[in-house]
Amino acid sequence: MALQLWETLKDSIVAYTGLSPATFFTCVALGLALYYMVAGLFGSSDHAPQVRSRRLEEEMEPLPPPVQLGEVTEEQLKEYDGADPKKPLLMAIKGQIYDVSQSRVFYGPGGPYHLFAGKDASRALAKMSFEEKDLTGDLTGLGVFELEALQDWEYKFMSKYVKVGTVKKTVPVTEGEANGEAAASGASEETSGEPKPTETAEPDVAKTAEDSSSENVESKPEDAEKKE
Repeated sequence: MALQLWETLKDSIVAYTGLSPATFFTCVALGLALYYMVAGLFGSSDHAPQVRSRRLEEEMEPLPPPVQLGEVTEEQLKEYDGADPKKPLLMAIKGQIYDVSQSRVFYGPGGPYHLFAGKDASRALAKMSFEEKDLTGDLTGLGVFELEALQDWEYKFMSKYVKVGTVKKTVPVTEGEANGEAAASGASEETSGEPKPTETAEPDVAKTAEDSSSENVESKPEDAEKKE
């Protein structure tokens, strides 16, 4: 019975398609393979972004609210360069410190602007420089266009990030100022001291006068004797 059905099927394939049974089944197999391949390709492309977004949402933890630091030194600011993931990521412009933790991909470790993190990089931003010597808040000698560029950066940070503190500036004492202070202190000590007594000179003057008068008295008899 099964053999009769198979013979009937082969005759039908030849009659309706004009192909041999082997060729017909080969074409059917290729068509199924192509269908599953195309379906899998489009299905994975539609599903992949959803899977990635879910994974990113699961891996990313919500950022803690910015913490106000107040006034800190430049050395203390270096502790917030992103090396410690538990600490916020901070950066300063013109002495104003901003929390840039939401842009960790740019300012965090491995980011293109990571060398600016934990520093007042005003000079580097103004000059668009990545050199170590420009990673400072010193604006001495900058041109008009560089200051305008820095102003644009400041406006961007003010509108996007939260200000959390300021950088404490230390004024170095130069050698000239130190010598001036020492001289001033010495002068004040001299003026504040008691004047030296000058009365001791009077007895010496009187004694000298007495000696000279005595010499004149003694010399008179000798002169008289010479005249005689």
